Amino acid sequence: MIVNVTNADWSAIAPTSIVAVTALVVLIADLLAPKHINRYAAIVIASIGIIVAGVIAYNQFRSGVNYGAFGGAFILGGFSTVFEEIILIAALGSIVLYSAIGREDRIAGAIALMLWSTSGAMLMAGAGNLMTIFLGLELLSLALYCLCGLADRPTSRESALKYLILSSMASGFLVYGMALLFGASGSVALADLTQPALATNPLFWMGAGMFFVGIAFKLSLVPFHAWSPDVYEGAPLPVTAYMSVATKAATLAVFARFMYAAIPSGIGDKLLLPIWILAAISMIVGNVGMLAQHDLKRLIAYSGIAQVGYILTALAGGTPLGLRYAIYYLAAYTFMNLGAFAVAALISGDREEGSRLANYRGLGRRHPAAAAFMTFFLLAMAGLPPTAGFLGKILILSTSVSAGYAWLGVILIVGTAISLYAYAKVIRAMYQRDEHAHVHEAKANVPLAWASAVVCFVLVIAMTFYPLTPSNVLPLVK
Repeated sequence: MIVNVTNADWSAIAPTSIVAVTALVVLIADLLAPKHINRYAAIVIASIGIIVAGVIAYNQFRSGVNYGAFGGAFILGGFSTVFEEIILIAALGSIVLYSAIGREDRIAGAIALMLWSTSGAMLMAGAGNLMTIFLGLELLSLALYCLCGLADRPTSRESALKYLILSSMASGFLVYGMALLFGASGSVALADLTQPALATNPLFWMGAGMFFVGIAFKLSLVPFHAWSPDVYEGAPLPVTAYMSVATKAATLAVFARFMYAAIPSGIGDKLLLPIWILAAISMIVGNVGMLAQHDLKRLIAYSGIAQVGYILTALAGGTPLGLRYAIYYLAAYTFMNLGAFAVAALISGDREEGSRLANYRGLGRRHPAAAAFMTFFLLAMAGLPPTAGFLGKILILSTSVSAGYAWLGVILIVGTAISLYAYAKVIRAMYQRDEHAHVHEAKANVPLAWASAVVCFVLVIAMTFYPLTPSNVLPLVK
């Protein structure tokens, strides 16, 4: 089939293209700029590119246009642009952390890889067929394999190798599932997976099952979660911050589009039941796993496992309101996570001291502002008022009960209660008096990290009192 490419097709992927081209500009600037400004030149150029892409995506959202670009391979609409914006925010919030962390000679390369990874995640957000999903996933993942190994410590290399091997295996399940879906439907387009005849086709059920295995791995759902604590711990702090949000947002976009628009009618409840069961188990295992952690990145990895369970709880039932609340909670989680990592960057040196929880002991006395911000972000992740985390969980509970999944709501409450103890341990350590504790002092010369913490704090508060849940976000496949 020959697809006639028009200006409208290129306009649909303009934000993605800008991010990808910005990565090239960052590398060229690194060659030409004076060495003493390389770090901030790369950060500024990347930030400008991300902001421009975000503005264009916002204008696309405001226009209300729904368009299938490149023969339906990429679907432009409210759904894709909202997820693109979340991914761009995650990238921007992670890149500014390089102002405090990372070797000068590696900053430009790391930022370029992160931008290319971001463009892959944005492709996944608008993917309208199986080929585009895989293209975006591999672009997202290949850059992350390199980024995870950029720190000068053995655990970083171990992190990159683990992620490469396990993620490649999960991609194999995903691709084999896609092959079976193609065999069942005769097409790679998601729109063709809604054929009524597929409801009784064994190939479709097997393909969807293997496809969901790959999705569950990328979301770190139990029992496909074991990689995330080790990979998060070994990766550089900005990379961990990025992975904790962007990979989840991109994968949730693919899952939500498949769930809402690419399943034959009448079989959704049965087909998706295993996902809801995994979400329930993840809410418990993730929160229990936090209790034994002594590293902030590992703690947030287990927290992320539980948080994805909360978001999937909102999606259970397949209601439009559930999707809106899931997006709201994902946006709030983005700011909570990025804020916590910004504080960690503030008290980190080249050895990333801010990732070890022991270094937070007595922080409230040594640097009250940093401790106050971290306390707020941890309480927000726990879901206490007045934060967007609290409102988000209330909204998720309401939609899960109304959709007939009250049992998921009950597990959410139990998981939240467990998480309170895990977060409280960190908060207690920050405010306890220990004259013998050695805490790396917060830096005064990283204004971007401070600005990131302040912006995230303001936005988490603002989202509590002005909950933005856009209505034109139902995913389309054609």
